Amino acid sequence: MNLSFFDQFSSPSFLGIPLVLISMTFPALLLPSLDNRWITNRLSTLQLWFINLITKQLMTPLDKKGHKWALILTSLMIFLLLINLLGLLPYTFTPTTQLSMNLALAFPLWLATLLTGLRNQPSASLAHLLPEGTPTPLIPALILIETTSLLIRPLALGVRLTANLTA
Repeated sequence: MNLSFFDQFSSPSFLGIPLVLISMTFPALLLPSLDNRWITNRLSTLQLWFINLITKQLMTPLDKKGHKWALILTSLMIFLLLINLLGLLPYTFTPTTQLSMNLALAFPLWLATLLTGLRNQPSASLAHLLPEGTPTPLIPALILIETTSLLIRPLALGVRLTANLTA
């Protein structure tokens, strides 16, 4: 068998069907089916318990205005949990080891957090650009450095997350 170094990244297949497609359709079996009863079986009960547990853990520290983020944060947690668990299956590839996937998740959430902070508390958000007690001649340089640090943050976090997952 003559393999190149990059064959480890090719998608494995079985009988001409890529195994990634099979592994990506597997979580659909865990989703509850439409029925006119609220809780139909033990699997639905377990799913409902798990979603309520995640939502409660995420939303307990937040005030009532922050609860509008419950749906996006819970769905993001479940999405990340499922794709990382799928990466444990043999012959599958974990999508979160790709920098593009991590940046695609990090950038919009970072931007939403930044814009929400600027809209709701503009003076507190802009106060982070200048540490307290800064000498007057250093103020312009420090504002530029802190702004650059703020703008590079999602890229740096995405690269670190990718490196940790790949290692």
